[in-house]
Parts: sequence; structure tokens; C-alpha cells
Amino acid sequence: MKPPIHLLLTPKFQTPTKAIYLYSLASLHSKVLTTMASFVPTQCLLQLLFVASLFPFISAARRLAQDQQPLLLQYHNGPLLSGKISINLIWYGKFKPSQRAIVSDFITSLSSSKTTPHQPSVAAWWNTIDKYYLLIKSKKSTSLGLSLGTQILDENYSLGKSLTSRNLKQLAAKGQQSNAINVVLTSSDVAVEGFCSSRCGTHGSSPSSKTAKVNGKISKFAYIWVGNSETQCPGQCAWPFHQPIYGPQSPPLSAPNNDVGMEGIVMNLASLLAGTVTNPFGNGYYQGSAEAPLEAASACPGIYGKGAYPGYAGKLLEDPTTGASYNANGVNGRKYLLPALLDPSTSTCSTLV
Repeated sequence: MKPPIHLLLTPKFQTPTKAIYLYSLASLHSKVLTTMASFVPTQCLLQLLFVASLFPFISAARRLAQDQQPLLLQYHNGPLLSGKISINLIWYGKFKPSQRAIVSDFITSLSSSKTTPHQPSVAAWWNTIDKYYLLIKSKKSTSLGLSLGTQILDENYSLGKSLTSRNLKQLAAKGQQSNAINVVLTSSDVAVEGFCSSRCGTHGSSPSSKTAKVNGKISKFAYIWVGNSETQCPGQCAWPFHQPIYGPQSPPLSAPNNDVGMEGIVMNLASLLAGTVTNPFGNGYYQGSAEAPLEAASACPGIYGKGAYPGYAGKLLEDPTTGASYNANGVNGRKYLLPALLDPSTSTCSTLV
């Protein structure tokens, strides 16, 4: 069975190699110049001039998004999710109705461009995913329609407050197991194996227990898990709406839905949804190892707007009334911050703003 695919912690943990390299060099050259300046004898002038000549290269560290190298996700000839797919939400633990509405409105917004008068919209963000289907038009079904399915509440912690990866599959199995993505969302007081230490969420597939074999094979259903990091690790799983624990420091942004934990859930859920539909069973679109692949959204870590670099989410829209930062409009007047997606037609990270 294919192991689940984890969404790694923060942009700091997911920073591309080039970003780390340039950022480290910038710090190194700055330290060298400071040290040499205290020795100003004539014999050091040549070295100082040489170091000074490197400053254009140092400043380039802040222009990573503009200079990003093309990244191509390889198609591994497996199926993508297609047809009419219901997204079922399994709420594990205590969530307020207002919190559940933030996520359900996001799901509804994925295919509701006509009911979202303001642009850019969540539906426009999702349109990039359609390009992956067009690339294999001659080989596989290319139609995909997402809709909000059933919502299951487990407010009594039926499996306790400390969950394993196996428990997540058990919870996911509570939802419909045909033509569906079952999303398990755990509340802020629930500990999950690997949560905060190595992942913010995960997606995978599991053999269906409710469906007969199809063409002699056991059918599978796709599932996603995301945890509410509000009280456990918001600096890791809800950045940039919380001060990061590591890496470049910048003031946290104001959350558009006034709930840092739920903003983190939406950002991570958005990333995992993109990975789920384009690589549901481990043989779709990805680059690198099948156990730790780069997918449609995870290939663009920490990028939410143009000009993004490590520690800076990019140029975003700002609500004139609340000052909240966002890049996508949803139904019912919602605003969200959604991650960049790798555009397969340009092999670059695409942002809404």
C-alpha cells in the first residue's frame, strides 16, 4: 500500500535548495565584509573590493521568485481523480459552527466562480489544476467536478485525543468511499502522530471496505488529514498568520477570517487537495521520490504572491476595513490566502496576485 504523502511543516522547512544557498551566502558575505572592515590596512583593499563586487549577487537572494528555475512535474501514467467528486468533511473534536463554515465555504468556492462577484476568486485559483488534465486529454478522462458532500461530527473523540496514522484512515473510512475525497480535520486539542514535528497534514489512499472489486482489483478512496495548529504549532503550520519559529522573521499577517488555526487548516487543505486530485494514488503528477514527492502545490513552498522569498509571503491584497491579508475571494464574502500552484504549461509557480 502506498504510504501517505505528508505536507511538511513551514515554508522554512520547505525552502528550495537555491533559496537556502543564496540566503546563506548573503549572510556569509555580510559577515566577511564586517570582519575585514576592522582591518583596513592597504593589503586588504583588494579583498574588500572583491567582496563588495559580490553585493549584486547577495541582493538577488530577495528576488528568488522572479528568478525561479523551471520545475517540471513528471506524469507517471496513473489515474487522476475525475468525474463528480464529493468532498466529505469529518470533524474530529470540538469545532465551532463558525469554524466549520470557514472550511465548507472554501470547498463550495472551488467551483463557484459565478457566485463570487469579486476577483481573484478561489475558483480562478483552482483553474490551474485543470491544466494538468488537459495535458493527458488523449489518455485519460479530463473532467473533474468538486462539490461539498456530507459533514460528519465526532465531538466525543471516539478514538481518543492521541491519534496514529492508522486512526486517521479509520476516521476517513467513515465517509463515502466512492467518487469522494474524505477530509479528516482534527481540533486543536488533538495530538496526531507526526503533527508539528514533521507534518501539518497528509493525503493518501486506502482500500475501500464498502465497495466490491472493480475489474478484479480492490478499489481505493482518497483521503486527507489536516490538524488545527492554533495551540500546538501555529508558527509552523499557520505561517504567515503567526510568527515563524525558525528562519527569517517578519511580523505575522492579519487573518482574513479572524482565526489563525482555521486559516492554517485552509492553506494546508488547499495544498493537499491539489496534490490529491493530481496524484491520488502515488502514480500521477509529481517529482522526486514517491514517498516524499513534490506535487502541484508543495513544489511552490511559502509562495502566496508575487515577489515571495523565504520569510516573505509575497505581495498580497489587503482588506481596507480589517487590514487582513488575502489573495482569493470566496462565497459568502469570504477571503482566503491560498498557496501558489505549479503551472504545468509554464513550469513555474503561479499566484493569483
